[in-house]
Amino acid sequence: MEFKDYYDTLGVPRDATAADIKKAFRKLARKYHPDVSKEKDADARMKEINEANAVLSDPEKRAAYDRLGRSYRPGQDFQPPPDWQGGFDGADHGFSDAEAAHFSDFFTKIFGAGAGPRPRGAGSRQREFHGRGEDHHAQVMLDLEETFRGATRKISLRVPSIDPQGRIALEMKTLNVQIPKGIRDGQVVRLAGQGGPGFGDGPAGDLLLEVHFSPHPRFHVDGRDVHLTLPVTPWEAALGGVVPVTTVDGSQLNVRIPEGAQSGRQLRVRGMGIPSDPPGDLRLTLQVVLPPASNPRARELYEAMSRDLAFDPRTGQEV
Repeated sequence: MEFKDYYDTLGVPRDATAADIKKAFRKLARKYHPDVSKEKDADARMKEINEANAVLSDPEKRAAYDRLGRSYRPGQDFQPPPDWQGGFDGADHGFSDAEAAHFSDFFTKIFGAGAGPRPRGAGSRQREFHGRGEDHHAQVMLDLEETFRGATRKISLRVPSIDPQGRIALEMKTLNVQIPKGIRDGQVVRLAGQGGPGFGDGPAGDLLLEVHFSPHPRFHVDGRDVHLTLPVTPWEAALGGVVPVTTVDGSQLNVRIPEGAQSGRQLRVRGMGIPSDPPGDLRLTLQVVLPPASNPRARELYEAMSRDLAFDPRTGQEV
């Protein structure tokens, strides 16, 4: 597959303005449109012209194509780089393979199947294009505590723009995003109209923010539930008791340990997980922790237990 020179197809220089590209497209469309042209190769030429215009008239696609063009010459054998993602952050091309059939394999390799704009109508004489802009994707990391109170994040994205001379440039766009209380790991926040620009009169796409939690030193999350390993003493486990637990949001709970509890036993505190609708639970896994025999009194107590408690945890097992 050869690298296509879309600028050569439209007969414009690489620094052509948006107005130059529009003017060149209209001139060529009048000459090669199959409904009016007498040229033998009119249909093939019109497809090439439409494809070139679909890229160069769209700021985002043009910026992506220009970056590839720094590494390839017209006619050179072409394969997208291994990390190629359409040349811009997280584009989601929402068009079908049938709609992509108007364009070449080269176009599909760069922008993905169906990345071309939609035809406005079958009877349109110059095949003007109108379609919804592409959805963009990004990830945002939250501390677990932030889902219990909500958060604000400043998101910076690369977006194409057109300068007063009609040239393409990439600039940073910053958004202040409100993350709602109770959001879960992996959940997506949709920001309407903050994605790629629409084609023609079509609406802009959306920005989809996928939320993930940063690792926490004490808790881990499974869906709506929050898990915590809770250390208990041997006497709390054997005799039962009430122990304090500090939750994710800093509040204090008194949790009852049942008599005879063993390491690995799970307790559930309903409604104290992620504050979603419905809320998750706080799940506690007990871990019995033995005090060290690090002084004479501790050793004396352990020796008394060894003598007085006829207990063998391996009873019934082959050792």
